Amino acid sequence: MIADAGKRYTLVPEETIPSKAKSVKSLTSFAKRSAQLAAGFVCAIALAAGAPTVAGAQVLTTDNVCGKTADARGITAENLPDIDATNALVMGKDGTVYYARDADEQVKIASITKVMTAILTVENCKMDEKVTVSNAAATVGNSTAGLLEGDKLTVEQALRGLMIPSGNDAAIVLAEYVGKKIDPKTKDAEATFVKAMNERAKKLGCTGTVFENPHGLDFDEWAGDMHSTAHDVALMMQEAMKNDTIREVVASEDSWIEATGADGTDHSHSMDTHNYLLGQDGNIGGKTGTTDDAGYCFTGAYNRDGDEIYTVILNSTTTDQRFTDTATLANWYYDHKVTVAIANTQEKTANGNPLMARISQTDWTDKTIDATLADPTAQATVFSLAGEVTEKVSYDDLSGTVHVGDKVGSVTLKQDGTKIAVVDLVADEEGAGPNPIEWLLVKLDRLGRRIDNRPLTAESETVAKAPEV
Repeated sequence: MIADAGKRYTLVPEETIPSKAKSVKSLTSFAKRSAQLAAGFVCAIALAAGAPTVAGAQVLTTDNVCGKTADARGITAENLPDIDATNALVMGKDGTVYYARDADEQVKIASITKVMTAILTVENCKMDEKVTVSNAAATVGNSTAGLLEGDKLTVEQALRGLMIPSGNDAAIVLAEYVGKKIDPKTKDAEATFVKAMNERAKKLGCTGTVFENPHGLDFDEWAGDMHSTAHDVALMMQEAMKNDTIREVVASEDSWIEATGADGTDHSHSMDTHNYLLGQDGNIGGKTGTTDDAGYCFTGAYNRDGDEIYTVILNSTTTDQRFTDTATLANWYYDHKVTVAIANTQEKTANGNPLMARISQTDWTDKTIDATLADPTAQATVFSLAGEVTEKVSYDDLSGTVHVGDKVGSVTLKQDGTKIAVVDLVADEEGAGPNPIEWLLVKLDRLGRRIDNRPLTAESETVAKAPEV
């Protein structure tokens, strides 16, 4: 698995390493892959004959958009992502779920497990602490960071080996080291670490997750009931990206592990990322995962113009397809983010600002104050598929003298019941309070209004309307 180059080694990419999961298949996995091969053969014949073919990706109006099915929202197929994965999710930095396909189904996630391993590592270690590679770590096999028994390296180096080439050896190294730190008396540091993984997942709100090892292998001696969900994976990725060290590591296209061997000599390992989307269209990191049972998986982080989201693709059909699915989800989200002006009005104040409302000056019976936005150019960013935007205008009690710029109320925008913007209203004209003689006249006017059952003050009026999306 490591090509000899003297003291330097080049790692073989994850997807090309022979795996026990590929050589020793269950009957179920074999049948599934056989069906996929057969389908591909049929498609090849169809293409050769010039017949139309059906793509593996699919649009499902039963998918959820902002908590409701697309059908319930009246969202048509052309406004939904066309993806292959059986489980998928798009979540904002604030936890808002914009898109979900069977996101609570408990499935295998393969090496995405390493996201939680990384979280526990940075929470329990300093990056310059030294770890030693055990025999168990060096011989775990499959996707590795090329670590050798007896190697000594820093936690940061091991973390890079964990997240960049998806090293199962690095996962064991860190689990053994961190597990011992969590419980110095433990007789099974890896088991202690896995227990901590499950406890940490629960604290994050992961209700459908069970870990059984720190790397995510799920076959042969690692077979078991480990599972997670697309929603839980998004929560883990969200938490991981809060850490600056993890953010920097997953943003690395390539790196080197510097280690000191058991014989005291230094050697290094070249590593290339398995995230083929890194640096494209706002992708700032991610983690792959692949086994026969899990399919091709990927969780990614995107940031375009400060708007950060986390994507999850589970059980896609090929390496390329999982990345195509991911890019489709990211583009779908950003393509439906719309910036609208909060001042949705054609009327202007005497000063040329957008007229939002006329607010009653309560010391008078017939006067109002023209109100505009504190920031007339204020905008709100909304997700166009999340439903209608509603507007609520609140008026302050305006008594006495009112000056230009005084706060006189507020505008609150909501979409689908969620608050998306609150902006102050300010006076855009002067309004003097009544002098003693005027105050007497106001009282007399109000006496007549009471007799006639008329309003005692001018009525406030909202001029602006809710922005349209």
